[in-house]
Amino acid sequence: MNFQFHKEVKFENLIALIRPLLITDTDNLLTIATEDDTLVQFSPKPIHSKELLTQYIEKAVADRESGQRYPFIIFDKTTNTYAGSTSFLNISNANKKLEIGETWIGRGFHKTGLNRNCKYLLLSYAFDELGAERVEFKTDERNSASRKAIEGIGGQFEGILRKDTIMIDGFRRSTAYYGILRDEWETVKQNFSKQNITA
Repeated sequence: MNFQFHKEVKFENLIALIRPLLITDTDNLLTIATEDDTLVQFSPKPIHSKELLTQYIEKAVADRESGQRYPFIIFDKTTNTYAGSTSFLNISNANKKLEIGETWIGRGFHKTGLNRNCKYLLLSYAFDELGAERVEFKTDERNSASRKAIEGIGGQFEGILRKDTIMIDGFRRSTAYYGILRDEWETVKQNFSKQNITA
């Protein structure tokens, strides 16, 4: 696998457009990030004020520059509106694997198919373009909506890492781990196709 952090990676289909997150995207995401302070209640990184969102974006962009994370902004083409953010994380070219995570989408875009389309585009790039052998997903053990969504796209539950992450309020969360392997990808892709999701 040969993921390159300096490369401009962009994906789109009829529903979603995903492009690299930029420092200048604060205004594009501000309304979505601040309309509900519980939007990322299961994340250790709050975004519900302009200051917090700016810090979040600055850190995400710095992480890309240092080769730790590749953050994206999500645009909903059906409503012509910016909707949230997602990332490739824990990228290991040597082990041919990466994680899809740090995903948050505004409440108004939940259950519209936007997230599912985004996951399809990201997974297609990971497996079909990069040649990944494994894609990982992680979420708070308590986040039933996120867990259901990961399982709904074919993520296989792999276990709980107990009390591994400190939240903003000091709570130590346990993290649920999921994965999709290369030899599972064709079946997962077929399930996406049955839901009329195409590249």
